[in-house]
Amino acid sequence: MALIDLQNISKHYSAQKILTEVNFHVDEGERIVIIGKNGSGKSTLMKIVNGTLDQDAGQRITRNDLEIKMLDQRPNFKEGQTVREAVEDGLLELNIAKERYNELSLLLADDFENKKLIDEHENLSRYIEHHNAWNLDDKIERIIQHFDLKQYEDKPIVLLSGGEQRRVALASLLLQKPDILLLDEPTNHLDVYMVEFLEELILKEKFTLVFISHDRYFIDRIATKSIEVDDCALREYSGGYSDYLTQKAEYIRTLQKQHDNLLDILKRENAWYARGVRARLKRNEGRKERLMSIREDAKNNPAKIRMMSVELQREAKHFNRDKSINKQKMLFEVEDLSLTLGNKELLKNFTTRILQKDVIAIVGPNGSGKSTLLRALLGRLKPTSGKIKQGDFKIGYFDQHREMLDDDRNLMETFCPHGGDRVSVRGKDMHVYGYLKNFLFPREFLEKKIGVLSGGEKNRIALALLFTKDVDILILDEPTNDLDIPTINILEEQLTNFPGAVIIVSHDRYFVDKIAKKLFIFKADKHIEESYQQYSEYLELEKELKELDEMEASATSVKEEEKEVREKLKTLKLTFKEKIALEKLPKEIEELELQMKEKNKCLADPKCYEGIGISKLASELGELELLYEQKIEELLTIEEKNEEINS
Repeated sequence: MALIDLQNISKHYSAQKILTEVNFHVDEGERIVIIGKNGSGKSTLMKIVNGTLDQDAGQRITRNDLEIKMLDQRPNFKEGQTVREAVEDGLLELNIAKERYNELSLLLADDFENKKLIDEHENLSRYIEHHNAWNLDDKIERIIQHFDLKQYEDKPIVLLSGGEQRRVALASLLLQKPDILLLDEPTNHLDVYMVEFLEELILKEKFTLVFISHDRYFIDRIATKSIEVDDCALREYSGGYSDYLTQKAEYIRTLQKQHDNLLDILKRENAWYARGVRARLKRNEGRKERLMSIREDAKNNPAKIRMMSVELQREAKHFNRDKSINKQKMLFEVEDLSLTLGNKELLKNFTTRILQKDVIAIVGPNGSGKSTLLRALLGRLKPTSGKIKQGDFKIGYFDQHREMLDDDRNLMETFCPHGGDRVSVRGKDMHVYGYLKNFLFPREFLEKKIGVLSGGEKNRIALALLFTKDVDILILDEPTNDLDIPTINILEEQLTNFPGAVIIVSHDRYFVDKIAKKLFIFKADKHIEESYQQYSEYLELEKELKELDEMEASATSVKEEEKEVREKLKTLKLTFKEKIALEKLPKEIEELELQMKEKNKCLADPKCYEGIGISKLASELGELELLYEQKIEELLTIEEKNEEINS
């Protein structure tokens, strides 16, 4: 039986139909991604699964005692909670279960045949095992560290930003491990390292998961099934995003060339995925094999590990040659730039040139200074030291706060502030509706006020408005946040066709891989590394180098420990008692072997054991065997020590 089964579910809001007689089920161990345009019904379906929204028709059938938990976009916390308390919130039942399990273990030591205690003990064991809660304290610490919450753990949660609060809520849900976990855009506000940790945790602990995400690499790694919500119906595809692309393209071909625009997008996506990702994976196969070989053959050899590390670093440097075209127009010349915000140093001694056709992604962990660098380039933040020389050009800027939009204006007033109904897009005159249709807006939206739109709709409007501006460079701060995948595809197409320079800040690995030709990577030492690699390939190399460093440190530590033991043994000598034992034990062991042989011979002869008694004879043999094992263990210990001293 499925954990949850939705049968012939329908839902509408006023006159707008959202879902019409759809079927949906979740089996244990499945990881299902819900795909579709914003407003198509993804969140509605998720809330019906969660039981927080009632359907208008159909049945919602669940397994008894099913535990479903959902990550809200705006989580609520108990008043006065610290970050640590909020992370641990919901773990009370697990902690009680562990305490009772330990109590039962002690009781069963004295009463091991009590069936009632045995049954309760087994049930608790299964419950703790299902939630993977044996080492709960270690898990709490690991999640707090990886989600960058350690520095805030004793702070009141109300002092955290919205993104930080979402990380706290996500950490708590992961620790609770419900029967079904529902996640709406879980990778929002996570940097790539946090996303990687989240992926590994979900896969390792075998979560049953239903999620909504625009992170296509995350979908590809996590999803076992894709459900597309479109035109009030659900369509099911096996696998993750790359499988969805292939199966969706085939589905559309069977509809005799309907939805030609979508098919073009899918073909481009599929071609890029096949060319970029699979080619890269094939290119990496040899390196991966070498790495695995070194892991197996050289775990205790720091020199060989270091050779592999040098090889990987050389491979990374291969991509970091200066590929700029000096004839291009200079936009920014940055000399020894250092940035400090408050008391926190973010960047030091950064020198670079940004040219008219550069497409640059600024990447790095949360809080490293990426958006601060954008503000410095825009002239909104004065450098701590160094210079930013700027040429004569116009900038188009998109930020996470959508500062270019006026909530009191409707869409027509926003795009045509001086009247009329036409816009110019890179020299092409277009009707406003014809242009906005490309950004998935229906005609009835033209008279809507900006203030009534959702966050995702405002982002689409801000991006659409940005591409009507006559600018030489586009600077975009987290442009894919709150966008659905179809809109991100449109954004990617617009950026690919933009003739000027592009600078983006983003954690979306797929988006960065597809768009960027160059990376500015914020490093832990406050410097920026420039690279021409794909971002996902850079992250793979970085991870492998980190693993090799850890292996080298571990191998060096083992060698040092062995050396210390050898040095210590050199100063030791066998005690007088050990020397006597070393001489006497072999003879004693030999004598015991003869006695055991005699006892075994007697046990095989009825005439012999009838006179002594078989029970007594067996007991004497057992005592001899126990003594024999003790003598052997003592001799081996002394001989091992003697060999170490003499080696």
